Amino acid sequence: MSIKKSLDYFKELIPAIILLLLSIQSSLGQMQIGFDQSPLPYSYNALEDVIDARTMEIHYSKHAAAYCKNLKEAATAESVQPGTPLEDLLKGISKYSQKMRNNAGGHYNHEIFWKMMQSPKENNLPTGKLARAIEMRFGSFEECRVAFREAAKNRFGSGWAWLYVDNDKTLQIGSTPNQDNPLMDISEIKGYPILGLDVWEHAYYLKYQNKRADYAENWWKTVNWEYVSQRYESAMK
Repeated sequence: MSIKKSLDYFKELIPAIILLLLSIQSSLGQMQIGFDQSPLPYSYNALEDVIDARTMEIHYSKHAAAYCKNLKEAATAESVQPGTPLEDLLKGISKYSQKMRNNAGGHYNHEIFWKMMQSPKENNLPTGKLARAIEMRFGSFEECRVAFREAAKNRFGSGWAWLYVDNDKTLQIGSTPNQDNPLMDISEIKGYPILGLDVWEHAYYLKYQNKRADYAENWWKTVNWEYVSQRYESAMK
């Protein structure tokens, strides 16, 4: 092929390349989390009988709101540039203070946690590409669910259980302490979180007391698989 024909062929591809890049940028942009606390996407009682309204109210208006407030204070004190994507900050969290780590993680984790839930449904299952990926990776959705529940149950103290896509584009299950998450460069597990369960006691204690395993099992009824699938597809691009 002559140089001229090669250039002409490349010019024909430019519009398609631009559209692809814009699509990726748009998809990632929809998943990005800002520094402000987003409105809760449902009422406090929307997750009954899995999570009670009082727990949701305290969790959102007190605990999550405090992470947002403290994150902004830390960002100001540590000269974080306005407009810095929170995901980028988390990926380099080792450069910042413990206050930044705790509150940037806490804010990010809760912002995606609210979106990962919806009113409870029986037989609530993933579909499409994510369902097929789970079956290929874990053998079945049930085996994935059991492994995730074990990660949640066995996390000592406070923390999170995660379904995430690692750097090799493979689904993994793990947990992190406190408000850490797989995006952080200091995390023992690394990748892009697509599903997370808060196992701090304030997330479930009023209803379940010390029965974390029951909370982790019932919680599957609330999973918003549409949002989780969007996160999965973003991670795979």
